[in-house]
Amino acid sequence: MYNISEWDHVFKLDPNKTITDAELKKICTSGTDAIIVGGTDGITFENVMDLQERIEAYDISFVLEVSDIEAITLGFDAYFIPLVLNSGDKKWMIDVQHQAIKEYADVIEWEDMLPEGYCVLNPEAKVFKRTDCSLPDYEDVLAYARMAEHIFRLPVFYMEYSGTYGNPGLVKDVARELKNTSLVYGGGITSEEQASEMAAYADVIVVGDVIYDNLEVALKTVEAVKSMKMKDGGPS
Repeated sequence: MYNISEWDHVFKLDPNKTITDAELKKICTSGTDAIIVGGTDGITFENVMDLQERIEAYDISFVLEVSDIEAITLGFDAYFIPLVLNSGDKKWMIDVQHQAIKEYADVIEWEDMLPEGYCVLNPEAKVFKRTDCSLPDYEDVLAYARMAEHIFRLPVFYMEYSGTYGNPGLVKDVARELKNTSLVYGGGITSEEQASEMAAYADVIVVGDVIYDNLEVALKTVEAVKSMKMKDGGPS
């Protein structure tokens, strides 16, 4: 199975958003550990393939976070499969994954599949509404993290704040619960300070929206995260 244990920082690029060749070069040569291609709406086979072909020009790991089975293209280093733990509809926990396996079983490289236990924590986010989520309280989130590690034995627990900055205290407490499951944090990072704060607790920091709002700040988050990880006593 694809291993993200060496990741500290990744950029997430949305195929439905515009990024110039010059901007993409800066992202891919920034020192980030990988590129995740993914988004919530407007994701098509064509725009995924277009972005994939542009990223392939660079020596960087790139993965597809699958949100629409009609937009899956071959050739990514890995495929992340979200299981939305706080969705009220089992469709987002098992049904869409089941349908994808029915359609693509003959071409799936199983070792390249990485299931993610998603916990969506911003009620205003498109993904929250699309997947019919309910907003978990503090103890609920800790319980989802424990489920991810001890019940489902998932390799990843993803705290997705999607557009808003999360609760560092909650991220810290979730991190204490996880020993074998990697903690990924994404959402609302718009400064080096925020990236560094969350990197003190989460194994992997995902930076996305700020790429399109302020690229130079986005690029600075790479060093901020790497520096925090290098500090004595910080997570490996």
